[in-house]
Amino acid sequence: MNTDEVVRLTVSALKSLIKPGGTKKKLPKIESKKYPEIYVFRHGETFDNRNRVFSGWRDSKITEVGKKQARVLGEKLREKEIDVCITSRLSRSIDTAKIALKGKKVKFEVDDRVIERDYGKLSGTSKIKNLEDDPVKAVKYRRFYDFAPPKGESMKMVKGRVFEFCDELVKRVRKTGENVAISCHGNSMKMIRYYFEKLKLIDVLVQENPLGTDYTEYVVTPKEVKVL
Repeated sequence: MNTDEVVRLTVSALKSLIKPGGTKKKLPKIESKKYPEIYVFRHGETFDNRNRVFSGWRDSKITEVGKKQARVLGEKLREKEIDVCITSRLSRSIDTAKIALKGKKVKFEVDDRVIERDYGKLSGTSKIKNLEDDPVKAVKYRRFYDFAPPKGESMKMVKGRVFEFCDELVKRVRKTGENVAISCHGNSMKMIRYYFEKLKLIDVLVQENPLGTDYTEYVVTPKEVKVL
């Protein structure tokens, strides 16, 4: 990893600490009336997001702001035909999806391969204190690819389970023709986008996806996945 990449990772970690989910970049969307579509979004703001706490696999609830974000997402998805919504077991994933997809006849499924990264012993601790105590390790824990927190997952490990999930999902929708929504988490969404958009790894690691307010959309054809 070169100096420029380390700087980008550090800056992205600090920006996300200041404003979780803060991004002005538009998420990619492509539509099709012929082929199945996959919609991917991140849960709304949680109390841990608001308090700058590592969540990982702990079940932090969405705030009133998070609920409003999910309603904004729902308006954007209002005209979309969605057959299935896949969530993790965590309430922030499930609640965001149920608010956003309210009124639709959607089958809900749980698949923990799209769950947030396991932050291990960091779960429930302050991101700000972690940064103050050891700035170098703090950035590595949050943004480096193959650097796992104690008893937790590295991004490389998250990639392994998410890519397996995506492989199976593409095969599934090609067979069934279902339109599928995925209500996921910050780090699992990064790896879903890595899979479908063929991004450079550094661009995935510095990526910040919005909390609850927008989605990516991919089209699965018999031979490829189309993305802008």
